[in-house]
Amino acid sequence: MTKRVTGWSRTGLSLLTGLLALSAGVGALAQDATPAPVARLEAPPAVPQSDEATRIAVVPGGPHPYFAPMQGALAEAQTAFGLGEGTFKAPERWDLNAQNELVETLVAQGYNGFALFPGDANGSNGTIEELMGEDIPTALVGGCTTQPTMAQFCIATDVANSAYLGTKALIEAMGGTGTIAHFTGFLVDPNTRLRMDAVERAVAETNGQVTLLQHLADVDSQEEADNKINALLAASKDEIDGIVTTAYVPSVVAATALRNLGDKRIKMVGIDDDPIVLQAITDGFLVGSMAQNPYGQAYVAAFALDRLRHGCQMNPDSAFLIDSGTFLIDAAKVGTYQADLKTLTGEIQTGFEGQYLICQ
Repeated sequence: MTKRVTGWSRTGLSLLTGLLALSAGVGALAQDATPAPVARLEAPPAVPQSDEATRIAVVPGGPHPYFAPMQGALAEAQTAFGLGEGTFKAPERWDLNAQNELVETLVAQGYNGFALFPGDANGSNGTIEELMGEDIPTALVGGCTTQPTMAQFCIATDVANSAYLGTKALIEAMGGTGTIAHFTGFLVDPNTRLRMDAVERAVAETNGQVTLLQHLADVDSQEEADNKINALLAASKDEIDGIVTTAYVPSVVAATALRNLGDKRIKMVGIDDDPIVLQAITDGFLVGSMAQNPYGQAYVAAFALDRLRHGCQMNPDSAFLIDSGTFLIDAAKVGTYQADLKTLTGEIQTGFEGQYLICQ
């Protein structure tokens, strides 16, 4: 397989890689590739039926804690669905060429189904096309490439819905009035605009009862988040009644900052389940955090790839983007949210064949 980074992709990848390097991987855009329309723009390619066992490789675009649950999900899917050998491997750095080289190695080792977080929204489509040329299907997990694509489907968080629901929960905790600030990811990531629009929509629905102080973007790296979030709170904390964060690193930094302030007046809803965030929820410094479902993304993808290799095809009328689910982890759910995510995953998986596949 050749390594393709051409045109816009080379420029975009260089910029994104530079931004990600600021956070040594922790601020990587784990759930972000490109906004995906729910509808399919064209039917996915047919997957030739095979009698061989399905060997799944889950390959993120780079290192990030977001992907950690995918490894356990793959192991559980192997047992549940009688899959062959599986592996979870991420390239050591966020670089499309590094990911492509890893994919090539795994193909040579006999892996015949890929659950891929795209290292580049456009450039990864070349890799997916080459895999399909060898009768190896790909499911996109955690983030989508641009369409048209030869990927069978994308299962990921509906980022706009997550941001909207998180903001609505924050507004409710504030009693429906006040001023909020929004801390979010890199502006080069198209999903950041979707999140900003969703926050604005939730605020607009209050008919002026809630105002948005500002979107603080480009803070999904440790240094930028530390500097910008703490500076804003030092200057404006008395004006802020609530905070909503829609990226991993600012959730952790803002939770830490509120704990350091020791004032629970400012309400906050974050995202993801970093231990610092969960402890802040338990201790009353956060209202909650919006769960994402990387476990379910990998588990459902493994199931679907196996069915696609053994007599099923994607229904051309089915959605391209499958929402892997989200909900608010509040104090009552800190101890149960992982089980809740598994329950949600089971519901998606058991309904997958009837909703998305055509099987012989």
